[in-house]
Amino acid sequence: QREFTQKKTFTSWINSILAKHTPPYVVSDLYTDIQQGHLLLDLLEVLSGQHLPREKGFNTFQCRSNIENALTFLKSRSLKLINIHVADIIEGKPSIVLGLIWTIIFHFHIEELARTLACTYNQPSSDCSGAIDSSPKASRSAKKSAKIKERWKMSATKALLLWAKEQCSLHSSVSVTDFKSSWRSGLAFLAIIQTLRPGLVDLEKAKARSNKENLKEAFRIAELELNIPRLLEPEDVDIVNPDEKSIMTYVAQFLQYSRNLPESEEDMQEKIREAMGWLAVQEKKLANLLVETENETYYQKYKEMMSFMETFDQEKTPFLPVLSSKRGEAELSEGQQQMRQEWDKVISQINEWKAKLDQMLPSPLDSIEAWLQEVERLQAQELPDLQDPFKAMSVFREMIVIFKGLMDCFDSHLDTLQSFKNEDEKNMPLVFPEKLEEMKRRLFSNICSTNPSTFLEYLDGLCSAIANEAKLKLNIWDVKYGAKEAVESLLENW
Repeated sequence: QREFTQKKTFTSWINSILAKHTPPYVVSDLYTDIQQGHLLLDLLEVLSGQHLPREKGFNTFQCRSNIENALTFLKSRSLKLINIHVADIIEGKPSIVLGLIWTIIFHFHIEELARTLACTYNQPSSDCSGAIDSSPKASRSAKKSAKIKERWKMSATKALLLWAKEQCSLHSSVSVTDFKSSWRSGLAFLAIIQTLRPGLVDLEKAKARSNKENLKEAFRIAELELNIPRLLEPEDVDIVNPDEKSIMTYVAQFLQYSRNLPESEEDMQEKIREAMGWLAVQEKKLANLLVETENETYYQKYKEMMSFMETFDQEKTPFLPVLSSKRGEAELSEGQQQMRQEWDKVISQINEWKAKLDQMLPSPLDSIEAWLQEVERLQAQELPDLQDPFKAMSVFREMIVIFKGLMDCFDSHLDTLQSFKNEDEKNMPLVFPEKLEEMKRRLFSNICSTNPSTFLEYLDGLCSAIANEAKLKLNIWDVKYGAKEAVESLLENW
């Protein structure tokens, strides 16, 4: 029963996400459709907004490659994929497939939404005090980074539960204590709808109805009035022990709806003031940290940077909705423009700090870091426009020559990185282990996994464009020319 419910719920959730994909994709059988890898990549591209490498075919090798690309991307976001292997996904093993999809739902849907609630509910994993202690004791927090994600997983679930409790607390007769039996009567769903959109629900009438009637009504209203996809059916919830993960997935959609509700101008101004105050604190912290670590070793400087960034990334989450406004510059108020300038200023200072640290890496890591950045810059560069195929051919050839020149150093840099002895004469580490791992990951993930099909497709388009130019010229030639000069001019042009 639990597996059946999860499969149905997760499939509906995936379809609601892939409706935004171009072209839209509809999953008919999760265990079968996931085996080719395209479903996973499409889902992750919509959720992350990133373009992921893929093989376009459907043979065993291409399916395996696509699934590997999806898992590599998830690992790059520090997600733990315990006992999730490519072979199991290709076989469509139910427990593995459902475990993978739940990991994706929790990270991209529930966790991202719940982070916006962290400061509201004062979760221990997200310190919102706005202060940072640069003492040695505080700097040791970098060592705890491996545990933070686990702590946050618990608090993300708790934050979502506290949010649901808060919505229901306005209706004294409705109590929520978990993501299981508390939802069986349907009253909790109806109470949340009533809080978000007053007037849509009559809770007094609901108390006299059966569980199934309330659940059916709640799912109907949510779908029609709130545009929340119907992930559950009454029979999935009106049982002794409903599936927690399925209910969490559905409840998170109500939180998503609440985050998208328009805010009053007064509320927006208050959030801008809070964001500006937080940015001012971050700018001051950063300036103090640069002064305090000026005479420290590279290792200590990097350690302090990690500690700062860990806190910064946690604290910025509640401000992201107001900081990441998609409105154009002309539509922003004076306060919003000033806030955006302050945000850009802080981010610029952080990037400058990181760049200086990269330059301070001990030899030969400094040259490998510079090489990595050059390769990544070239990879990020857009391929030349095919409207002028002859110019594009020249530019593309130049890019390939540069890329080949950089790749000549690949083997030596790889050997150096793998054999680097990370300790000084006092047996103390020269470089933070996380930095070494990051460089290795970039070398293997970003460079070794470069998809040649991208270049081959471009080259195919380039050859086609040149062939079309040739056909046009040949068509012009297919006439009689009486004068010798006209033919010579045509030949010279060709």
